[in-house]
Formats: sequence, structure tokens, C-alpha cells
Amino acid sequence: MAAPLELSCWGGGWGLPSVHSESLVVMAYAKFSGAPLKVNVIDNTWKGSRGDVPVLTTEDNIVSQPAKILNFLRKQKYNADYELSAKQGADTLAYIALLEEKLLPAVLHTFWVESDNYFTVTKPWFASRIPFPLSLILPGRMSKGALNRILLTRGVPPLYHLREVEAQIYRDAKECLNLLSNRLGTSQFFFGDTPSTLDAYVFGYLAPLYKVRFPKVQLQEHLKQLFNLCRFCDDILNSYFRLSLGDGRNCPFKK
Repeated sequence: MAAPLELSCWGGGWGLPSVHSESLVVMAYAKFSGAPLKVNVIDNTWKGSRGDVPVLTTEDNIVSQPAKILNFLRKQKYNADYELSAKQGADTLAYIALLEEKLLPAVLHTFWVESDNYFTVTKPWFASRIPFPLSLILPGRMSKGALNRILLTRGVPPLYHLREVEAQIYRDAKECLNLLSNRLGTSQFFFGDTPSTLDAYVFGYLAPLYKVRFPKVQLQEHLKQLFNLCRFCDDILNSYFRLSLGDGRNCPFKK
């Protein structure tokens, strides 16, 4: 019998299995590849302290970060990319790099740095799922980590003022969304009729941006004008997550 695969991740809301992009990337890839994950949703019994999730745990391994988790799953024969050509594999790496450079900073800013969004949505949501007194500390720590990650991605020192790069962040993100929309076209997935790693990353980054209700929505409004990307997110939610939506803990996660 195969060793159990357990994924610790942030839970869901707004019709999403997780509101956390990196957790959602791993959850989507597991669905696409058929990996039988048991999902442990973080709640007020959580013992972590740094917010370093998602984390995959097996009998012999603890793996964090989406790229490393996906590589581990591939080594366990859960491969969503086995039908891709060499060129499509190279395109996957290029598009993921583009997402991380051009789109992720704006997603992080929308959730963690934009003050209205952070104080009315992000901070209360995460704090309600973290045990006291860590709930008073960790959301602020995660916000600072997101800000530093944004500024490092933009090639400026962590102490550089965000206002000087904010406009460029959102311009880049909108251009990236337009590029993704053009690449997807009328296809169901980015490489045809079968979802792959790239679909997991795009879904993970776009779905929270699409579904979470924020007071400040400039990037969300742009995304909602790109109907094929919205349809892409809705189709994955309906096809792969319909029975696992909700915010329960220790939920089985099988295809």
C-alpha cells in the first residue's frame, strides 16, 4: 500500500477549495494527476508558526513550496504532463516564470498590501483560522513577507517604497492576463483537452483573484473582462472541486 500523502494548506471560501494561491496550485495539480491527497485544512489547532504552507507530508518526507511538491508527486508517478511534447514542457516553464514575475506581485499586493483589502478581508480571514495569540502576529508577518517578495521580484531593495513600483506592478499583471487570455483562446486548457502543470499554476493564481470579494478590485475587474479566463476557472471548479468545496478539515482528496 502506498504511503499516505497529506497536504497541510489554507482552507476555502467564496466557492474556492482554498483562497491561498500556492495551496490551490498544489490542490489543482493533485486533482489533474490523480494524486490521492488527504487535505488537512489549517485551523485554530495548527502548530506552525511561520505560515510556510502548503506542506506535503509522507511517512519519510516533508516537502514545502509548490514547485518542489509537484516534483515530488511526479516522482511518485502522479504526472499531469505525460502527454506534453518537449516544446510544451519548455513553454510550461516559460509561462510559469512569466506568472511569477508579472502576475504574482499584483496578486500578493491585492491580498496583502492594499490596505482596504488587507484589513477588511485578508487579515480577518487568516486570523480567524490561526490559534491565539499567533493570530495577532502571523497575518502581519505574512503581509510583510508578501511586500518583500513583491519588491524583490521587481528588482528593488526590500526597503524601497512600494508606491514607486505599484503602478508598474498592475500594468505588468494586466498585460500578463491579456497574454494568458490570448494563449488560451477557445481551448478548454492551455495544451488542449487535458489539464497540466501550467493549468494548475494559472488556476491557482487566478481563481482567488476572480472569486474573493475585495473592496479594491482594479485587477479583478480586468480579469472579469477576459471571459475565457473566467470560464477556465469556473470549469475547473465545477469539474474537479464540486464535491470537495467547503472549509472542512481533514477532508479526503481523491480524484
